[in-house]
Amino acid sequence: MLKVGLTGGIASGKSVVGEMFVSLGAHLVQADHIAHSLMNPGEPVYNEVVRHFGGGILNPDGSVNRHKLAEAAFGPTGADQPSPRIADLNRIVHPAVIRSQEEWMHAVSLQHPGGVAIVEAALLIEAGAAEHFGRLIVVTCKMEQRVERFARRQKVDLETARAEVTRRMAAQLPDEKKIEVADYVVDNSASLEHTREQVQHIWNKLLKQ
Repeated sequence: MLKVGLTGGIASGKSVVGEMFVSLGAHLVQADHIAHSLMNPGEPVYNEVVRHFGGGILNPDGSVNRHKLAEAAFGPTGADQPSPRIADLNRIVHPAVIRSQEEWMHAVSLQHPGGVAIVEAALLIEAGAAEHFGRLIVVTCKMEQRVERFARRQKVDLETARAEVTRRMAAQLPDEKKIEVADYVVDNSASLEHTREQVQHIWNKLLKQ
């Protein structure tokens, strides 16, 4: 089985690209979904996050309020530099997410030994997980597109979206650094059809490997 990492900066379109690969026959898991499940009340990661960031990040029902956690970890929206506390959050969450990814890929390999298993993760390289994959795909796009997509997704105005995207990107490797270690790059700046053509081309190459 071929293990593939799929990454890219915030609002680059990783999920759209991942869905395209799934439609072609790939198996896919999103690290973000894994992280959500690890932060369910009672989970060790949840307990450690609450211990470190305090009860102020919780909803009345005890679940983690992601907006409040982001504020605590990244610092206030509009800050020029990310808060050093984002490193603390990553230190708590990343190892557990990587373990879960490995368990998922092992399960897929048993059921589909000749398949392609893709892990979609925004901070895949930053988390030191790139070495777990045989191939690495980076999705990229222009800044303005990131802002517009984030604004639509979060239902906020463009100014708020730009400030938040800038803040999040400051805590991520720039695309240029990601591309340096990528086996394949998907430019998601044009039409969906253009993106789909790139995905098909990469998929054909993955199948040969």
